[in-house]
Amino acid sequence: MKLNINAFGITSGLVLGTGLFCFTWWVILFEGVTRETTLIGTLYRGYSISPGGSFIGLGYGLVDGMIFGALFAWLYNMLAAKPDKTS
Repeated sequence: MKLNINAFGITSGLVLGTGLFCFTWWVILFEGVTRETTLIGTLYRGYSISPGGSFIGLGYGLVDGMIFGALFAWLYNMLAAKPDKTS
């Protein structure tokens, strides 16, 4: 079975982006807005637990998810390809 690289990349981007967006709002709801540096903030420049930071995280998540999802699907297709039986 081959994976569609474009569809897998877009889906991965949407899942990671919306996941990070929802996670940020979840933390805001229960802990409040904070400007402390988080682990995610060290990876994504400008990200913080704030309403603006949630949109920054959404953007970074979309891009990273698309890149790594497409890379994963491409690598999967390469490794799962059946070898030719030429003798």
